[in-house]
Amino acid sequence: MLIRLKNITKVYKVGVERIHALDGVDLEVGKNEYVAIMGASGSGKSTLMNLLGCLDRCTSGKYELAGHDTTRLGAAAMAQVRNSQIGFVFQSFELLPRMNALKNVALPLIYTRDNNWWFQHKYAREMLEKVGLSKRIKHKPNQLSGGEKQRVAIARALVCKPQLLLADEPTGNLDSKTSDEIMVLFEQLHKEGQTIIMVTHEESVAYHAHRVIRMKDGKIHSDQSTKQEPAL
Repeated sequence: MLIRLKNITKVYKVGVERIHALDGVDLEVGKNEYVAIMGASGSGKSTLMNLLGCLDRCTSGKYELAGHDTTRLGAAAMAQVRNSQIGFVFQSFELLPRMNALKNVALPLIYTRDNNWWFQHKYAREMLEKVGLSKRIKHKPNQLSGGEKQRVAIARALVCKPQLLLADEPTGNLDSKTSDEIMVLFEQLHKEGQTIIMVTHEESVAYHAHRVIRMKDGKIHSDQSTKQEPAL
């Protein structure tokens, strides 16, 4: 099992009030699963994504990633997990405007043990080829379309070969045609063995995943497969 959450809570204090963003969440995600998380604003889906990405800590409970208890890790160890085991794709792309596509993709490799410039650019070029941008490697973000920017962001998320790919509203800034193209790319990555967890508010996007988890009031309200079992 790649991900195991046990009785996870996340409580925020606002003055004297305690807000339960997550309230007793149990969740398991296996390797090579493709999962979408949905829910209204305030349902807990973004808090859950932040915890899964080791961007935040739970108030109580246990989060195991690849068999390791992340709740016991210090700040430096958490940062190492984020960089080596988790790839992030954001709605707003988060590309550095002065760097071309190749340098944006190579950026996470600066924080790995392999600091060889040649290898960094080799890996980055391979990832850009993987997402169909081999002819755009020297282009800066302002020279790319929205879909191309998201492909660069996906290549950057993959360059450290993470066990887990987290996508937060990956089609939120894209038109419907480009959104479909990005979803086809995610499906291809999943077929190649990548574990993907995606937060989205769009039903049509969620049903590209093979499992949809719906959050409500800090709890998992439903957890259903989108793929019908074959008839016997």
